[in-house]
Amino acid sequence: MNIMISLTIKKISELCGGKLNDQAKEIENTKIHGVSIDTRTIETNNMFAPFVGENVDGHDFILNAIESGACVSLSEKEDVDAPLIIVKDVQKALGDIARGYLNTLNTKVVAITGSNGKTTTKDMVECVLAPHFNVQKTIGNYNNEIGMPLTIFNTKDDTDILILEMGMDNLGDIHYLSSIARPDIAILTNVGESHIEKLGSKENIAKGKYEIVDDLKEDGLFIYSNDYVELENLVKKDTPYEQVTVGLTDKNDLVVTNVKEDKNGVSFTLNGFDYSIPSLGKHNAVNASFAIALSKHFNISESDVKKSLEQLTITNMRMEQHIDETGALIINDAYNASPSSMKSAIDTVRHLDYKNKVLVLGDILELGRYSAQLHESVGAYINEDNNFTHIFTYGEHAKTTHDTIQKENTQHFESIEQLKNSLNSLKDENTVILLKASRGMKLERLISE
Repeated sequence: MNIMISLTIKKISELCGGKLNDQAKEIENTKIHGVSIDTRTIETNNMFAPFVGENVDGHDFILNAIESGACVSLSEKEDVDAPLIIVKDVQKALGDIARGYLNTLNTKVVAITGSNGKTTTKDMVECVLAPHFNVQKTIGNYNNEIGMPLTIFNTKDDTDILILEMGMDNLGDIHYLSSIARPDIAILTNVGESHIEKLGSKENIAKGKYEIVDDLKEDGLFIYSNDYVELENLVKKDTPYEQVTVGLTDKNDLVVTNVKEDKNGVSFTLNGFDYSIPSLGKHNAVNASFAIALSKHFNISESDVKKSLEQLTITNMRMEQHIDETGALIINDAYNASPSSMKSAIDTVRHLDYKNKVLVLGDILELGRYSAQLHESVGAYINEDNNFTHIFTYGEHAKTTHDTIQKENTQHFESIEQLKNSLNSLKDENTVILLKASRGMKLERLISE
């Protein structure tokens, strides 16, 4: 029987340096099966982990969790009439337990970070490895200091390879996640402008992402792209672990060449071997190449990798293609956005063979004082080759993109309904439409149910 985390309450307390109250001591040999941070998802013999939010204190729900089947709860408070593992910091305790549980498994860890493309690269790595190994991966966007431990707790004891996506908001975030995961392989996809509001510069973003190697095992592998000047002087050249670089420039060990796009996806050449993926975007050729570089480490043949990538399935809203009932092709890339990923998506539409090409661009969020400058850069990029029939913008910041575009084929909208009506009037089998914005703009609302 393949099981997820199954450790005694006593062992859990030892891993996190917690103290059992009297009720927990009475059942210290009971094994917990799973961890929950939400009383609505509690299952029998789960451990509950309460967090203190802006408006809600999870400690108020400990008794509810026990009534729903939890056998014990972490707690920063001692005055709760329930079996408790008392800790100073629930979040830190969760990380300590995750690290300890991972150490009990004979599982290799692949850690992935980057400004863009983390989830897509995660899907590609899984696609390449899954035919040969028992693989688990981060579900959804469980990639932070709470989500990643929950992913680890759900890892079954027969898992060969665990793929962990690592996100960040501030310097030190990836360092902390790396200290929990202690990866065997680390992949850094790129350095973009995401979170520049908090970090202040792309150099700081690069420093934050490079923390992924802080706890990389000495016999491990680091895969990154030499296409980013911010990494050139940052990455240490003399390391105990192996390093492989992948990218579009000849500064890399593995160079992506001959990239071609059509409505069926992207084809490219890497190291003299031809590959194709059913996903749009030149950037996805590079993302796939990270997975190919990883496959060599696991001695998977190029022909097997090629076959796997041709069957690739990507998480929703990442260059996801829909054929509308009118026959129009809608490219839904509205899960997230940065200036660089928006320009890449624009390039994809620019080179597709459609009579009518429509861009729908919303706000790129979390850019802070750089917002106007970077939204303007998107408009300037469109001006370099404006072969689009219509460009629709939506949102306060995207108005700057609209104002920068020099041709009169652009229109700005304050209302999502007005935008939807204008978009619907353009749909036919000769039209391709790109939806691109940050998650908060919810541009997927423009797709017919």
